[in-house]
Amino acid sequence: MKACLCKSFGPPSALVIDEVPEPVAGPGEIVVKVGACALNFFDTLIIQGRYQFKPEMPFSPSAEFAGHVETVGEGVSEFAPGDRVMGYMRWGAAREKVVVSASELVRLPDGVSFETAAGLTVTYGTTLHAYRDRADLKPGETVAVLGASGGVGQAAVEIAAIMGATVIACASSEEKLDFARSLGAGLTVDYSRRNLKEALKELTDGKGVDVVYDPVGGELAELALRATAWEGRFLVVGFASGDIPKIPLNLLLLKGCDMRGVFWGEALNRDPEGHRKNMAQLLDWVQAGRLKPHIHAVYPLEGTAAALDEIAARKVRGKVIVRP
Repeated sequence: MKACLCKSFGPPSALVIDEVPEPVAGPGEIVVKVGACALNFFDTLIIQGRYQFKPEMPFSPSAEFAGHVETVGEGVSEFAPGDRVMGYMRWGAAREKVVVSASELVRLPDGVSFETAAGLTVTYGTTLHAYRDRADLKPGETVAVLGASGGVGQAAVEIAAIMGATVIACASSEEKLDFARSLGAGLTVDYSRRNLKEALKELTDGKGVDVVYDPVGGELAELALRATAWEGRFLVVGFASGDIPKIPLNLLLLKGCDMRGVFWGEALNRDPEGHRKNMAQLLDWVQAGRLKPHIHAVYPLEGTAAALDEIAARKVRGKVIVRP
């Protein structure tokens, strides 16, 4: 079968399409024929050796996928060949078939396409975990989303709106903010033109925002923290800017606010049942037409390198899907 392989750390252009052995399901495992997989910003890092995990060579990028169960291993009773499923595996999904533990799969309803499902697990799973499990977001609260037009930012805008929050989308251009408005953002801040702290304070009549969703880091983090409300929650989601900020802890004392880490990958390991409940909620919203993930583009397996170049260049609006 075909796979997109990283055989040495480097840019997307170093990836190759090659033949690899067919996977075999061991005890408790399932072989899934991949209908679609998704790429994320961290895939641009993992192929360069700049991510927190460094897989053994050769490996495939892509952590999330959807497809049909092809075969099941000994002891698997909850799935059968032909079942539609979706799942997460850190890396390795950019290939025609994958083998995973049955516990890592979620049953996929017939009404949800593989392309839509493939892009739900990481960004939307992270975001629902952030809002529901870490921030305890309530209807009527105000959420500021930094980097609001990127993959995880898009999810943050959409889910906050669905959960009944007032969404302030924050991005670096009017084009990006127009996109965020189409996703449900009621208010916007162009932080390339305005001071983020001052803008957020102004939009909340001086009160500040209840929740900050920050996948960007860098200098924006402290500005956003200074604009939180009393007992606000600042969600540390990631550092897409490449800069991990150093935060003055006196700000937390003065505002009675919290900074809460969002390590979705570890939460998935520690609370798999919570993850399954969150995925069920996301799929319910998709089926009801309340959540409509925007797909930037769909590429063939041979286009994986070009897709990663688009992500690295910050040209992507929404999810990038690969169809093996």
